[in-house]
Amino acid sequence: MAGHTPVPPAAATSVRQGRMYAEGVAVMAGRIRDEDIALVRERTAIADVISEVVTLKSAGGGNLKGLCPFHDEKSPSFNVSPARNVFYCFGCGVGGDAIKFLMDAEHLSFVESVERLAARAGIQLRYVEDDRSAPRPRPQQGQRQRLVAAHAAAVEFYRAQLTTAGARPAREFLAGRGFDRAAAERYACGFAPDGWDLLTKHLRQQGFTHDELVTAGLSRPARSGSLIDRFRRRLMWPIRDITGDVIGFGARKLFDDDDGPKYLNTPETPIYKKSHVLYGIDQAKREIAKQGKVVVVEGYTDVMACHLADVPTAVATCGTAFGGDHISVLRRVLFDSDERAGEIIFTFDGDAAGQKAALRAFEDDQRFVGRTFIAVSPDNMDPCDLRLAKGDLAVRDLVARREPLVDFALRHVINRFDLDTVDGRVEAMRRAAPLVAKIKDREKRPEYVRKLAGDLGMEIEPVQRAVLAAGNGQPAAGAHAAPARPGVPSVDSPRSMVEREALKLALQEPVLAGPMFDAVEATDYQHPVHVAVRAAVAAAGGASGATGGAVWIERVRDACDDLAGQALVGELAVEPLRIDGEPDPRYVSITMARLQWSSVTGRIRDLKSKIQRINPVSNKDEYFALFGELLSLEQHARALREQAAGGL
Repeated sequence: MAGHTPVPPAAATSVRQGRMYAEGVAVMAGRIRDEDIALVRERTAIADVISEVVTLKSAGGGNLKGLCPFHDEKSPSFNVSPARNVFYCFGCGVGGDAIKFLMDAEHLSFVESVERLAARAGIQLRYVEDDRSAPRPRPQQGQRQRLVAAHAAAVEFYRAQLTTAGARPAREFLAGRGFDRAAAERYACGFAPDGWDLLTKHLRQQGFTHDELVTAGLSRPARSGSLIDRFRRRLMWPIRDITGDVIGFGARKLFDDDDGPKYLNTPETPIYKKSHVLYGIDQAKREIAKQGKVVVVEGYTDVMACHLADVPTAVATCGTAFGGDHISVLRRVLFDSDERAGEIIFTFDGDAAGQKAALRAFEDDQRFVGRTFIAVSPDNMDPCDLRLAKGDLAVRDLVARREPLVDFALRHVINRFDLDTVDGRVEAMRRAAPLVAKIKDREKRPEYVRKLAGDLGMEIEPVQRAVLAAGNGQPAAGAHAAPARPGVPSVDSPRSMVEREALKLALQEPVLAGPMFDAVEATDYQHPVHVAVRAAVAAAGGASGATGGAVWIERVRDACDDLAGQALVGELAVEPLRIDGEPDPRYVSITMARLQWSSVTGRIRDLKSKIQRINPVSNKDEYFALFGELLSLEQHARALREQAAGGL
């Protein structure tokens, strides 16, 4: 097993947040019953929850791994233990159960996370009463749940409006783009009617407040102070997050007398962040993970056209340029790592704006491990227009004919210069060399140097020098050193490995290991963080009475006062045991014997040193007392050595 590096400042922050989370559990115990919180943890399959955001692959030993959603990484260090319903990232130190994952990934409160998981598991939550003579009313839903509920109600309202007489232009627009009624229903297309406050009144009647509708971006204040609808007389597309919740809308202009922009999107809200949102990701994520590729298009109708043409991996940005946050979302879904590099295919119009967007995409290429491509229609048509003009097969061919993005970028740069002149060739070389220097696959750079020299009609040596000069000062590709993590125990020493193994058994297999683990005192542990975790196990009631799983692990974490210890609990909960197959009582016995043997031999060394310093004549009683203790310890050490025979 590789040694662990120290926790970065970000991880220390996450540990502090973990303490706040634990305190939040205690606070919530006065609202949601403790046994209901425990039931939610037990009945929640954490792998199912996390796989909606992160593509998970087998990590061996029943564990799963993926790219961490909380920090950028090239190799997967985010581990999930389905058997114990916990997760932990060895890269940034974030860990916990499904409740904690939703809190961090979806920015939910503890209440919202518990309520969402309870609804998912079909659990009816019960709330503690303040006055035993009268039941306490159910607490108000968290803000996110309320905003999502308002959007869900708005979707149904807009969908119903699409069938009205006033929505005829919207239906004609869809039909003119090749989308029938079934397609409109599949993507929940709707229509915002010609009225100032029809949606607002509808949602107010359903119990949503003035502030909730404004915060959601569904309504806005008028000059008179009353609320009016944000969207009017427009074709509507619901925008969903990766889990499928509607968090915003895209609205397309339909009428010539509408002086607004062609497309109008929901403004930034607590649940809608346009730099993170990808339209169609909820429908495309499983195929993206399965095929290891994603097609990035420019609009809602392009996503619809691709999906209907059997290119189910298409997604689009929503009112903003493709950027770093979008890349992070796609890399997690793609499992874009050193182990499984994905394909990212951009489709852009062939006009100047499309070419500029493609070059911007090449600048982001370094953030992907996988290969980036571009697909441009020969007729400069977007996928929707292409499907309408030439059919589904033409859309599939467009994607199949993709070319590497670096080839497109080089050609675009070179074509700007007159290669029939010396000045043109030299200037083209100077502009193109940095692109070749940025190619992350170093083994391909020499080939592109030769290709560039051939395209320019130049000797290879000056081109090679230009590329090398352009690359000076850049970090080596793939040189992503793991940040240091102070305070996390090293696994280099044999003693440290034994201590970690004993703690893993207590956390992962308390039913099996509990009695033997609890019989060994904290004094047999050497590393201070290990001592803190051992003390937390005792404070949580001991391993003997625990049944395991996320509830037990959270109990130990909550009982740990040491910040590094809290982080270590999450780490050890998912770290595989150092044994092939399932652990048994013999393995536990060997582990605990080795742990005690290390401690006993240390005490023997101390006793021998002390005895050597004592005068057996003047301090006869102390000398023989220590000598008797030494003989007893040596006998105990021999017994432990026999018990530990075979080793780990």
